[in-house]
Amino acid sequence: MTDLIQDLALILILAAVSTVVFRRLKLPVVLGYILAGFLASPYFSFLPNIVNEENIEFWAEIGVIFLLFSIGLEFSLKKLLQAGGGAFVTTLIMVCGMLGLGFSVGHYIMGFDNTNSIFLGGMLCTSSTSIILKTLTDLKMMHRRYVPVMFAVLIIEDLVAVVLLVILSSVAEGNVSSHRIVGSVLKLSFFLIIWFVVGIFLMPSIFKRFRRVISDESMLILVIGLCFMMALTADELFGSAELGAFVMGSILAGTFEVRRIERITAPIKDLFAAVFFISIGMMVNPSVILANWSTILLLAVVVILGMIIFGTFGMLVTGQPLKLAIEAGFTLTQIGEFSFIIAKFGKARGVLSDDILPIIVGVSVITIFTTQYFIKAAEPFYNFVNARLPQRVKDTLDKYSRSADKGDRGEARQIWGTIIKRYLSRLAIYGSITVAAIWTITQYLLPVIVQHLGHKWGEPLCAVITLFVISPFLYAIFSAGARRNEVDRLVNISGKVSYVPMVVMTVISMLVSLGFILATMGRIFPGNIAILVSIGVFLAGLFIFRPVLKQRLQNIEQRFMGNVNVTENRRTGRDNNLVSDLHLAYMTVGYGCEFIGMRLRKADLRRRFNINLVNIERDGTLYPVPSGDTRILPGDILGVIGTDDQIMAFLPLVEAEAVPAASAGEAKFIHFELPDGSPIVGKLLRDARLREDYGALLVAVERDTDNTPDTDAEYLQPTPELDFRPGDILWIVGDPDRLKPLHNK
Repeated sequence: MTDLIQDLALILILAAVSTVVFRRLKLPVVLGYILAGFLASPYFSFLPNIVNEENIEFWAEIGVIFLLFSIGLEFSLKKLLQAGGGAFVTTLIMVCGMLGLGFSVGHYIMGFDNTNSIFLGGMLCTSSTSIILKTLTDLKMMHRRYVPVMFAVLIIEDLVAVVLLVILSSVAEGNVSSHRIVGSVLKLSFFLIIWFVVGIFLMPSIFKRFRRVISDESMLILVIGLCFMMALTADELFGSAELGAFVMGSILAGTFEVRRIERITAPIKDLFAAVFFISIGMMVNPSVILANWSTILLLAVVVILGMIIFGTFGMLVTGQPLKLAIEAGFTLTQIGEFSFIIAKFGKARGVLSDDILPIIVGVSVITIFTTQYFIKAAEPFYNFVNARLPQRVKDTLDKYSRSADKGDRGEARQIWGTIIKRYLSRLAIYGSITVAAIWTITQYLLPVIVQHLGHKWGEPLCAVITLFVISPFLYAIFSAGARRNEVDRLVNISGKVSYVPMVVMTVISMLVSLGFILATMGRIFPGNIAILVSIGVFLAGLFIFRPVLKQRLQNIEQRFMGNVNVTENRRTGRDNNLVSDLHLAYMTVGYGCEFIGMRLRKADLRRRFNINLVNIERDGTLYPVPSGDTRILPGDILGVIGTDDQIMAFLPLVEAEAVPAASAGEAKFIHFELPDGSPIVGKLLRDARLREDYGALLVAVERDTDNTPDTDAEYLQPTPELDFRPGDILWIVGDPDRLKPLHNK
């Protein structure tokens, strides 16, 4: 215990000092953690070293779990669906390209064996989401057009990296046969579908039902327990606890409580993640780095050039403009969290050379440090390339980009694409759910029933229960083909339509459904009788119970989609009907809201907008039926009752964001009193140049108009003619450092 406390005290103090220094230098704090680890390692003899490395390694493993959990919290199913096919294509091009490039460099240039070369490719194929986010925020570039497209790619990259961990576990076991890897991927896909479907179906409903009674303390205990439970499950199934942590984070990301979960778990994540990066720094051996400096530089160049080439090419293939593609490619030029995770994963299983981890750390330091410079260099490079490209090439790229943006594939092809995509997805999802339901009932329910009723009655009863449970999913599989309106549209477009694909899809769906029924009936009836009974059950479901099955399926899908869109539905009140057409909606007050700082009495929301404010949630505390003296502040969550039209009209006014996008990363909502010597005292708002010189947005001015302390001050709304006076209290959004000249005496 003494050694553990001593080691933690040493590394955390070093980490705190290093991060302060790195923040002052405006460098990523990850580098500070790595430096702190090196200073505490045996390779640096000028300071005390840690006593027991195993304790730090244990904490670092927990840090990996929390790090993947926090990444999962940013990766909801809805974000995945919104990313679109273009992000998938771009990510696959980048990951496959960098995997191949990393393997080639490791095998043919550095002389690594196949296993080390595959792991090297895995370490080089993903960019760092956290480093990119921090760098773009510091550079005030989050408003750029390419940022949303690039972050969609990063979301898919994180998912691919998690899948890659599972594949690399097969490599680590020495079994890299194609059928083993394909089997691992199929098994992973099956369980991912089950986890996401069941989790999204249950979790938001549970949180919604018990939201009022789950305190922050209870929520923290619950989500950490869920995280560890899923990590343990994934470790048992795939040998990867990190996968389970990521999946549970992704499931919780689909709940309305995700921001609350992020807030209460952030300190724990920061602590354990810091220990993880410190443990990486402890493995940095200067002698290895000096001996391999040429290799580190080579790999850094490979990462930077490879990411630029494959990232830009991937963006161009998916129809993005040349400028956007180049900017995205130049932004992705680093490796980060997953590179370290893969490296430690391989080292823990004894398949990686001891020299690889320090080399990867060196490559990461170089690429993280140069990220901001490559981001700044993207636009000049585009101007250089654009000025020298032949006009024919530019016209071709522009035409391809416009056609991809419009989805110019022909209406008939688009309809067929929709049909096939829906068919395959429903077949995969509902087929997986059916398999999971049959397996669960057989493994857990059947033994219990047989124990009490015997085989004669237990197995038939279990078969009936199984059919009841899976019947709506079998109906979903059978009805996964083309819909009547889609067939009518195809006929209208071309005058005729080939029904062969539809017949093939129907036959496949019918055979799959019959196969599941036969798997259930085969436990009761022998051979041909089981087949005849299965056909009879199928026909009965199709012609007799079809309306009931259709209704059950619709109820399940409505609940599932409601949970997928729980944040949007809660914001607009669609899932919270009270009486008649009145809904209860929860909306967050933005910085551009016109009644920020006002008392509710003065805002007079009921008269002006025909809505009723029933509660305000502020900093996790709920204030029911607030009084007229309550002020409205940015970040408040307003519980509002009104009709659909009233809520939709009121919503944009509440959530208005007037902060300039370029300064959003540094902006804070603050207030201060103007002293006599303030440079804007005596000026009108139109002449004060708050936006131009200070990057700020004035929300309101609090002024004591009659100079009596017992009277409430008046809140003046910004108008061009508003003059600034000594003693005014400015409620303003901006960078506190840039605003200091206004109120420092």
